[in-house]
Amino acid sequence: MTSIYDVDPNELIEKAVEELKKVNEIKPPAWAPFVKTGVHKERPPVNADWWYIRAAAVLRTIYRLGPIGVSKLRTKYGGKENKGYKPEHHHKGSGNIIRKILQQLEKAGFVKQAQKGVHKGRIMTGKGKSFLDKIATKIAKGSKPEKKEELKEEKTAVKKEEKRETKKEEKKKEEAKAEKKEEKSEAKKEERKEASKEEKKPEAKKEEK
Repeated sequence: MTSIYDVDPNELIEKAVEELKKVNEIKPPAWAPFVKTGVHKERPPVNADWWYIRAAAVLRTIYRLGPIGVSKLRTKYGGKENKGYKPEHHHKGSGNIIRKILQQLEKAGFVKQAQKGVHKGRIMTGKGKSFLDKIATKIAKGSKPEKKEELKEEKTAVKKEEKRETKKEEKKKEEAKAEKKEEKSEAKKEERKEASKEEKKPEAKKEEK
C-alpha cells in the first residue's frame, strides 16, 4: 500500500483539504478570516480555505515527525519578520491556531497524545494514518495513466529525433560522395589538360626546326 512518502506533498495536502471539509469536527472558528498566522505576517491569509490547508499540513507533519508538540509546530510554521533596514529575525507561528487545530484533529480521531521516551506530543492514530494513506493511494492510481502517456510521448519524441539524426547522416554521406565525385572529375580534367600540353610541346619543337 502506498504511503504519503510516495506522492507529491502539495498534491496530498490539496486532496486532504477536500476530505477534511467533509469532517464535522474540523471547522474554522469565527475569527479565522481576520487573524494573522503569526507575528511575522503583515496580513491575514488570502486563501479562504487556509484553516483546512494548515490542518492538512499539521496532520502530515505529525505523520512524519510524531510525537510532536505545539512548540515545535510553532517553530515549523513560523517565519522571518521584515524589519526594513534592520536584520530579520525568526518568529514562531501562532500557538492558538495550532492548538485549536490539534484539538479538532484529536476530536476527529486522527491524532492522540502520547510519549515516546523523552519526546512528548501528538501522534497519529490508525484512523489518521489510513485517512492519509487512502488519499495517497488515490493520487498514485490517478497519476499512473498520466505517467504512461508521458512515457509514450517521450518515446515518440526520441524516435523522431533518431529519424532526424539518421536523415542528417544520410545527407552528409551523400554530400561527401558528391564532393568526392567532383574532386575526381576535377583531377581528370587536370590530367587531360596536362596530357594535351605534353602533346603540344613536340609539335611546337618541330615547327621551330
